[in-house]
Amino acid sequence: MSNPLQQYLDLYRNHEQAITAGAPAAMNTLRPAAMKALAGAVLPRKGSEDYEATDLAAVLAPDYGVNVLRRTFDADVAQVFRCDVPNLSTHLYFCINDMYHPTRTALLHDQGGVVVETFRQAWQRHRQLLVDHYGRLASLARPEVALNTLLAQDGLLVYVPDGVTAERPIQLVNILQAAAPLLAVRRLLIVMGRDAHAQMLVCDHSQLPAEAASLALSVVEVVAQENATFDFYDMEETTAANSRISTICVEQHAGSNVLVDGITLTNGFTRNNYHVEVNGEHASTQLLGMTIASGSQHVDTHTFIAHNAPRCHSNEMFKYVLNGSAVGAFAGRILVQPGCPRVEAYQGNRNLCASSTARMYTKPQLEIYTDDVKCSHGTTIGQLNQEALFYMRSRGIGEEQAKTMLMQAFVADVVDAVRLESLRDRLRHLVEKRFSGSLASCGNCVSPCKITD
Repeated sequence: MSNPLQQYLDLYRNHEQAITAGAPAAMNTLRPAAMKALAGAVLPRKGSEDYEATDLAAVLAPDYGVNVLRRTFDADVAQVFRCDVPNLSTHLYFCINDMYHPTRTALLHDQGGVVVETFRQAWQRHRQLLVDHYGRLASLARPEVALNTLLAQDGLLVYVPDGVTAERPIQLVNILQAAAPLLAVRRLLIVMGRDAHAQMLVCDHSQLPAEAASLALSVVEVVAQENATFDFYDMEETTAANSRISTICVEQHAGSNVLVDGITLTNGFTRNNYHVEVNGEHASTQLLGMTIASGSQHVDTHTFIAHNAPRCHSNEMFKYVLNGSAVGAFAGRILVQPGCPRVEAYQGNRNLCASSTARMYTKPQLEIYTDDVKCSHGTTIGQLNQEALFYMRSRGIGEEQAKTMLMQAFVADVVDAVRLESLRDRLRHLVEKRFSGSLASCGNCVSPCKITD
């Protein structure tokens, strides 16, 4: 197919009534613009701008099925998932493919002022939030965003009102499960009010046989009002048959503090897009990421942080550890607008290729259009330190254990930046298992999710 997007345009035309039925008007209103954007879009291919290592057209080309009729998953969700983070007490929600399910630990409506509900529920209870914010940050100029906007039938709203602190983290466990190739279209909107505080953990898992290679297409929009604090952890443990295209867009106002941390432990193909607009003075952004890839895994990250106000700060660090024939890519851009002095912006990309067949592509960028700023960017690609390996082996440490210890040390600062202590401890354990080879694929989704209350 010369244009992979044509199949999705045809799907929408043939099933428009089913796709729009029951969806909030805020979603349906944007579909014509999304359709127009897709009709004129040219998908980037490998080697094009910001897609040095990734062929997006090839990822979207397969004939995926789409659950336009919203058929429910005939299973007890508690028997499908196990996303085990010991001693982490959360308000827990599940998303099976692209349908949302609360659990016994989920928030009751407006409990403590915090709202977590589907878009369809929100249209009855918090309509103005969707009207004001849905689709405002995620640009339809990106084909993956336009496709998500065209086909999404529901989503999840997280709203923390002014002055409210969420007492427990909010956890969303996504599961991609199918017997045939499937496209799951997910949407998440997070609105943090003034002086609000919250933490959220999103865990991506999959149960897919090789013949059911599927794609999760997600868009997340985060609005952080004045002096809000929000931590967002996005952790992927999926299988080789899983493809994922994720776009996270953040808007920060004065004094807000946002941390976004993307962690890929196992996967098939992943493209992560991060877009941050810093629109107020004294706002602080931390954008972090860690990828551990082996075999034929492919992880591509693109970041953009725009400093649109003076006296704000951003710190960006992404680390990759690649083994086997894994492919990694990082393209990061920081923009400091005219008239925005006293900005501090730092970008780093550190990469470790633990095999001769692993490949890493990196492209850091800084664009500064004002004076009196502190900005830097840098990237490194290297291999394991042979002198350190020799020293450790001379002290009686086995070669594989020594390599594991060096790789753990390499990513330690990114792991330590996790502010949820129980998640940080769990992540250390998962990283150790991943480097030792005992966590080769997602094995967490076959028994009940065990979260300690």
